[in-house]
This record gives sequence, C-alpha cells and structure tokens, in this order.
Amino acid sequence: MAVIKTSAGEMVLQFWPDVAPKTVENFKKLAQKGFYDGTAFHRIVKGFMIQGGDPLTKDPAREDEWGTGDPGYKIKAEFNDRSHQRGVVSMARSQHPDSAGSQFFICLGDAKFLDRNYTAFGKLIKGDDVLGKLGDTAVATSNSGEKSKPTTRVSVEKIEIMPAGSIKG
Repeated sequence: MAVIKTSAGEMVLQFWPDVAPKTVENFKKLAQKGFYDGTAFHRIVKGFMIQGGDPLTKDPAREDEWGTGDPGYKIKAEFNDRSHQRGVVSMARSQHPDSAGSQFFICLGDAKFLDRNYTAFGKLIKGDDVLGKLGDTAVATSNSGEKSKPTTRVSVEKIEIMPAGSIKG
C-alpha cells in the first residue's frame, strides 16, 4: 500500500501486483527514495483524472516543461484487464506504449476507453474525498491548449509505502 500525502489530505492506494508487478515495484522504489516528495499534480482534467509524478514540478521555474519529466528511464507497459474507473491509479505515458517512467494519474470517473491501453496498477481504498477536492481544483488553459493547468499548486508532500493491511479503514 502507499499513503499519498497531498496538500488537500491523504489518500491510500492499494497496489495490484498480480496484474502489474514491474509497475508496482517501480512506483514503490521511487516512493521509497523520496522521488515523489515535493512534486505536484500538474494536470487536472475535470471528471477525468489528476496527473502527477513529474520530478520537474518540484521547480516552479520549469513550469513550461512540466509533464515531460521522468526518472531517467522508461518501463515496459503491463496492460491488463482492470478497468479505469474512479480511484484507479494508472501510469501516464506518451504515444509509445513503453514510455512510462514515474508519472501516474488517478481517475476521477469512468475512463473505460483507457482500458488495455494504459497500465492500471492500483486503486484508492481511502481518501476519495481528497481525490474529489483535488479534482475540483480550479484550472486554466495549459500550453497545449487543454483546460487542465491548476491555478493553485496541488502538491504531493510525501508518498509512504506501508505493508498491506497496516492501514485501518
């Protein structure tokens, strides 16, 4: 499990190592190194998803590059049958299927059109209210023309990896 501490509160993520073992290991490894600490959810699309995990979001001066950062490597996709619905956590990627690195997104609603095209690797089991708050953040038009750029910083303060079952609901 992972506890995602954000500026709006905590969310608890349960991993799906049965369908995305390498993706889960990569996320856990990065979280344990503190890779995600101090990053931001830089892309919020109302009713669709919130995206974070870009190390460049630690530096406001690099805002024009947000969305392009990674850990310096890519991981192989592990597309699976888990459906993208509210609370599902999945890896963000570019056009190439094997282009994910560290960026991830959390679905705000049903996004079945992503099924078997993006690596879903877990689901929130606690903190849906926090997800809702994050998803309701006011947004402006981004450089790409998409209405998805948060007008206030939505930060990931820390992601802690915990043993399964250690969090009481």
